[in-house]
Amino acid sequence: MAAPRKYPDELRERAIRMAVEARRDPATRPGALARIGGQLGINAETLRNWVSQAEVDEGLRSGTTTDEARRIAELERENRELRRANEILKTASAFFAGGGARPPTEVIVAYIDAHKDRFGVEPICTVLSAAGTQVAPSTYYAARSRRPSMRSVIDAARTAAIRAVHEENYGVYGSRKVHAELLRRGQPMARCSVERLMRAAGLRGVSRAKGPRTTIPGTGPETRADLVERKFTAPAPDRLWVADITYCRTFTGWVYAAFVIDVFSRRVVGWQVSTSLRTDLALDALEMGLWTRQHAGRDVAGVVAHSDKGVQYVAIRYTQRLAEAGAVASVGSTGDSYDNALAEAFNSLFKAELVRHRGLWKGIEDLEIAVAEYVDWFNHRRLHGELGLVPPVEFEAGYYASTAGISVPATVEALVPSL
Repeated sequence: MAAPRKYPDELRERAIRMAVEARRDPATRPGALARIGGQLGINAETLRNWVSQAEVDEGLRSGTTTDEARRIAELERENRELRRANEILKTASAFFAGGGARPPTEVIVAYIDAHKDRFGVEPICTVLSAAGTQVAPSTYYAARSRRPSMRSVIDAARTAAIRAVHEENYGVYGSRKVHAELLRRGQPMARCSVERLMRAAGLRGVSRAKGPRTTIPGTGPETRADLVERKFTAPAPDRLWVADITYCRTFTGWVYAAFVIDVFSRRVVGWQVSTSLRTDLALDALEMGLWTRQHAGRDVAGVVAHSDKGVQYVAIRYTQRLAEAGAVASVGSTGDSYDNALAEAFNSLFKAELVRHRGLWKGIEDLEIAVAEYVDWFNHRRLHGELGLVPPVEFEAGYYASTAGISVPATVEALVPSL
């Protein structure tokens, strides 16, 4: 019910009529507004405003007429409502992104909870319903008043477990590896449920993108043959290593990273970062790989060390160090990424999961620390799809245990054939 006006309309019309008549007569014009206002119990300034507006409405004075003022007020109200509706749709679109044709009721309720103080419950429901997402205020209030369903409670607990796995693994896992890691932790969950809950929580894996090649061709000894011929398989650790160099952009300039990878387990056995592409970059990564294996008591004699024909890998110092370690040098053709595809694939993962996903980087100092942490995670905790969804170090340990006659647990791939 509208609040009562201070002055009745009939009194207002009578006061205006009397004041206009009194002002037309020169004899009664002086003090007319004060006199009539006092007689009718109306403030003189209020009466003056009424008369001025009446004269504007009759065209006797310039200004905004009552009808125009009413129309302007209506347009301003409609404009405010349109702006509010637009803001509701924009925030709802971002909130419901990737949720399908119609978001679940619990998601809509969560959106209303987050924005009701700003827009109000009824306006939100009206705008969403007009946009095709039917929801009534009574639906929202009923959802807020009833106890959560068993499914929503279970979904909340499962989402927390999924989020923990996702965050602990650099935020790069998709649903397949999150599902596998949950199984490894003794938290069985259907693959489709993981996909649904990750989608609802806005969690997704990192995709890889292509980048430019940075290999500088070099001229090596004619005795260096391609001993791999694109067959990146090995029957045991330390039979075939691949090496390559990639680049990383930082605020202080380019930083280059060299890696040495064991083909059998995909383990990063050696790495180094530098601000230059000198031979020392590749040589330091090789030295780390040799030390890693020798420190663990492994024999690296006879390992095939494969690389592209970059100037760092055909350098005399690099060749001599391979010979001292008893390793056999192998190079692919110039400018052909397929001849070193496994190393290129790791570089792509490294840049997608760390460099782009965790950047931007100030310089070599903070990037070097990040690479150390990433390699440790990659070797010891990251589930590798080519190894039956187990980490490289665990895969190697399983090999050594099996060759020693020790029984080892089945891999996730064996436990879950659907993977």
